[in-house]
Amino acid sequence: MRWRVIVEVVYALAPGLAARPTVLTMGKFDGLHLGHQQLVSTTVERANALGFLSAVLTWEPHPNKVLRPDQPLELLTSLEEKVELIGRLGPDLLIVAPFTAETKATSAEAYMRQIVAAVPLRELWVGEDFAMGRGRAGDVPSLMAIGTELGFAVGAVRKVLVDGQPVSASRVREVLRAGEVERAVELLGRPFGLRGVVVPGDKRGREIGFPTANMAIAPEHVLPADGVYACRVYLDGQGLPAATYVGPRPTFDGLRRTVEPHLLDWSGDLYGQSIRVEFLYRLRGDQKFTGVDELVAQIQRDVARARELLGL
Repeated sequence: MRWRVIVEVVYALAPGLAARPTVLTMGKFDGLHLGHQQLVSTTVERANALGFLSAVLTWEPHPNKVLRPDQPLELLTSLEEKVELIGRLGPDLLIVAPFTAETKATSAEAYMRQIVAAVPLRELWVGEDFAMGRGRAGDVPSLMAIGTELGFAVGAVRKVLVDGQPVSASRVREVLRAGEVERAVELLGRPFGLRGVVVPGDKRGREIGFPTANMAIAPEHVLPADGVYACRVYLDGQGLPAATYVGPRPTFDGLRRTVEPHLLDWSGDLYGQSIRVEFLYRLRGDQKFTGVDELVAQIQRDVARARELLGL
């Protein structure tokens, strides 16, 4: 799947980015789940109705890297993926602003003054529990007071509920850690995906008759639970069915978690190519086999089940 990005992207919050009156939303937008999509869509719709510019502001690196440096990042999307996903929703402008120690120390009012200097802000749309600025003091009531002084209105979008519970990035991470990729689709509005370059592995799969594409995944990217999944792999815009293994390969005493799709009914050289794997169904959890023959027999069952689920 190749997404076309139609949004203008700038990588600084600098004065004079736009001349037209602007409707803006801002947030971390990791994963761009259904709640995030509602925010961006509301912003675009309001801007279109008023004849204004629609803009989205997010930060790089993810603010948690600065706010909680002792905790590992667990990202649902890379910056590239986030830009593409936001672009699909049609805003006119995407601002990817740096998040630094200085940003952390900046008050909500001072940061909003930087935004107003960058774009002629007329409306700001945020989530109902949004907070920003030093000490997270810039909640919705505070932003409304700041907006009164600086000349913009503030709208709060209510949380999107699935099964009666709010959709959030932490909830998406939770279902992925449990291997519940079908539930992740319900929260994201699309399958959870990973993108990576295919790199040489130890060729274990090829040796047993099931060659796999060993993907290089950024260490801060969340992976679904160890196991085997029915997937679609996108290569040059073409969707290919696959059975994908996630885990440390305990049968071969592996130590590092890997992501290795086995493309069905396809052969060729993938080394050096960027592919995207989308997780549709979990087939089973990870397990250690007594030998290669037992592993091969299980892989054959996995492939047959993947074919059935993917309608092949």
